[in-house]
Amino acid sequence: MLKTKRESFGIGNDKGYKSWGEVEFAGSKYFEVVSMAEKKRKRVVILGAAGRDFHNFNVFFRNNPDYEVVAFTATQIPDIEGRVYPAELAGELYPNGIPILPEDDLEKIIKEKDVDIVVFAYSDVSHEHVMHLASRAHSAGADFWLLGPKSTMLKSKKPVVAVTAVRTGCGKSQTSRKVAQLLQEMGFKVVAVRHPMPYGDLRKQVVQRFATFEDLDKHECTIEEREEYEPYLERGMVVYAGVDYEKILREAEKEADIILWDGGNNDFPFFEPDLWIVVTDPHRPGHELKYHPGETNFRSADVIIINKVDTANRDDIQKVRENIEKINPNAIVIEAASPIFVDNPELIKGKRVLVVEDGPTLTHGGMSYGAGYIAAKKFGAKEIIDPRPYAVGSIIETYKKYPHLSNILPAMGYGKKQIKELEETINRADADVVIMGTPVDLRRFMNLNKPAVRVKYELEEIGQPKLKDILEEWVKNCEKLKKKE
Repeated sequence: MLKTKRESFGIGNDKGYKSWGEVEFAGSKYFEVVSMAEKKRKRVVILGAAGRDFHNFNVFFRNNPDYEVVAFTATQIPDIEGRVYPAELAGELYPNGIPILPEDDLEKIIKEKDVDIVVFAYSDVSHEHVMHLASRAHSAGADFWLLGPKSTMLKSKKPVVAVTAVRTGCGKSQTSRKVAQLLQEMGFKVVAVRHPMPYGDLRKQVVQRFATFEDLDKHECTIEEREEYEPYLERGMVVYAGVDYEKILREAEKEADIILWDGGNNDFPFFEPDLWIVVTDPHRPGHELKYHPGETNFRSADVIIINKVDTANRDDIQKVRENIEKINPNAIVIEAASPIFVDNPELIKGKRVLVVEDGPTLTHGGMSYGAGYIAAKKFGAKEIIDPRPYAVGSIIETYKKYPHLSNILPAMGYGKKQIKELEETINRADADVVIMGTPVDLRRFMNLNKPAVRVKYELEEIGQPKLKDILEEWVKNCEKLKKKE
């Protein structure tokens, strides 16, 4: 249909027209009005791991008539493929929801679903890994996208302090706790919002609020979720998480003076930060420039913490400092340690111990040991046993997938079945004592047949500046807090 005046049909007017196509006719320009029925939507598949992928869909694609997301893919986390992103969350354009398929089938998915665009949307992977996926997408005929902060960050009416990292296992958790404590001591109500871990029924996880340990049971939390939420609950704080972070943000704003974004893996924040703190690990020097999207954090940080300086090699610490100077010289740099504390350390000395460590740090984080192993050495364990002969079910498969693991047991527990398999593995192990290097107290939901000690670790700055000084200066200059006054 041709018209001589564009003004006669407005974009999105009550006639249902959505966009314009410009055409030439008899030497003059006319405008062709194209209805949504006539316009081909770009077909999209989102590569994810049940977190960033859902967020990118919600904020960029869900109500966008130019695109049709035909599938998510899943990796990193056991048993999250084979589900459906439900219609209740997907919106009016997706009455049947969106299937979640294995990433291994990417080329098949692109071909069978006639995919135009592949969107990468998960974290803590090497730049090489990302580009291999780009090559797979390109060789199958699709474009390859990375959505950045401008397209995906939500703006809050309340001040946001974000804590992220360059890799999993750098020390975000203890840094976030320290930031929360300092802001609370200044008299602010701090609400933590955690990067998503929605591995269960997504319809029940749209907005989750945790204020008590009973809430963890109510929401059937995995071990990974408990590892992140329990330390806040022990301090009397409220934590939000879930699937729809626009809704989560608006709920958190109702009860917070300041929102603390507690990042997952090495992802960048879902909320636009007013202060951005990034943690690095000199045990993995150079990783700050080799992993996605950790390098984004590294380049964007207002404050960079070099953690674990008490146990790292001085040359490796210097390498991280040199990279800061080269890449983000305006960042404030803090050196810090994460000393460990053990309840009942006398139970460790002279004993054969089973060390259970934080799962993500050891698996896709790539570390071969954690705080539990350090505690075993520090407090005189006679022997750190090899858990592999005692592994059952999916724990056996975890060791096959991550062959760098040996004398430690990753706290895998992404569902009731896997939690029971972890419990059985622990109870089968020929050890005198269990050392829990994971932030969660496994005894809250497991029946262990041997004594256990819990390892805790907190952030301690070394030298100047201190986090307290930086936060006090930020509070004084924060425009959002000034408006509140």
